[in-house]
Amino acid sequence: MNKVPNGTWLELSYNMDSYRSLYAWQQAHKALLLALEATDAAWHPRAKALFDQINRAVVSVEANVVEGYALNTVPLFRRHLRIAFGSAAEAETLLRAAGERRYLPDPREILEALGEAMRAIRGLMRKPPVTGSDPSPN
Repeated sequence: MNKVPNGTWLELSYNMDSYRSLYAWQQAHKALLLALEATDAAWHPRAKALFDQINRAVVSVEANVVEGYALNTVPLFRRHLRIAFGSAAEAETLLRAAGERRYLPDPREILEALGEAMRAIRGLMRKPPVTGSDPSPN
């Protein structure tokens, strides 16, 4: 239920939390939390730009999975999944660089979550979930 300006409550006809059931979102969310925690803990001025870009990339993965799902058409969902996949690949590359430069002590757990998210995103691109109100055929 959402409160509208006149003070009454409006019940939404769809459940936006249903994206939480997607394994792709779960792993993207896990990667996001791990990346934020790791970059906060290892913060150093020389790594600031790299950490900022890592954080933007992992935020983009989760955000695009959710946004594509919320748009409720297969073509738009696939478009956002492609963006999420690209952001995950970017984050993966940056995390490897941060690990190799020893800016992050051990990015393996984040990389594993991103890898799982990428596999799940690839699966969703092949076969998106049916939400019941999708007017488009593909």
